[in-house]
Amino acid sequence: MSDTPRPDSAMLDRIRIVLIGTSHPGNIGGAARAMRNMGLDDLALVAPRCDPKDREAYSRASGANALVDAARVHDQLEAAVADCTLVVGASARSRHLPWPMVSPRALAENLPQALAPDGARLALVFGREDTGLTNAELQRCHQHVHIPTNPDFSSLNLAAAVQVLAYECRQAWLTASDSAADDDAAQPFGVAWDNPPASHADMERFFAHLERTLTTLAFHDPDNPRQLMARLRRLFLRAHLDSMEMNILRGILGTMDKRLRDTAPSPRRDGE
Repeated sequence: MSDTPRPDSAMLDRIRIVLIGTSHPGNIGGAARAMRNMGLDDLALVAPRCDPKDREAYSRASGANALVDAARVHDQLEAAVADCTLVVGASARSRHLPWPMVSPRALAENLPQALAPDGARLALVFGREDTGLTNAELQRCHQHVHIPTNPDFSSLNLAAAVQVLAYECRQAWLTASDSAADDDAAQPFGVAWDNPPASHADMERFFAHLERTLTTLAFHDPDNPRQLMARLRRLFLRAHLDSMEMNILRGILGTMDKRLRDTAPSPRRDGE
């Protein structure tokens, strides 16, 4: 056992593993073990379809019991990632609507920049063992990550998928810790950014506000959406908005709402 001090683990501390609808407690334990191997300790479970504290979970955790004990359970994905500024969904599916897709290595190489701002946090989201992530869940992610497995045998155990991405994150952390690059190289876009990134909860409130306003404008028809909101989600998530940009956009929508109310015809009174 080496006594060499570890480099600062702040980057790893900002990474959360989110498991949705897990049906086998052993996979929760296996994921916890994979996380512990790579220095990650933030585990969230969304609507698990099994008992997360089943003895099989502890058996498969192989000593990473503290992660199983500390895992937070949520009813919805939004609650599990509300404070995150970058949400990445693990997906092997081919989508009708293309979404930004990265490899595990490319995702990890970007982490020193993505997690440099104060308050930045990453969620790596994994779906159900049998069906993966739904389209609605995938559309709540900034990016999708695909593990390039053998196309003739592409099925990957959930804990193994967590292990692959956790390993890549750890390698990126080790590389960043050993790098002699100057401080600017660790900042988004190569400069010290002036505002923290918008959180996932901020983005979801913005999308709800945007849809209401576009519906009032009759630009968006909820009964015939034609993927409008999905495409707008893709646009704004790709932009990685900061908190000030988010406030500006919400302010624009608020002003539009007020003008729409001011110009709306007054309701007719009886007898008029």
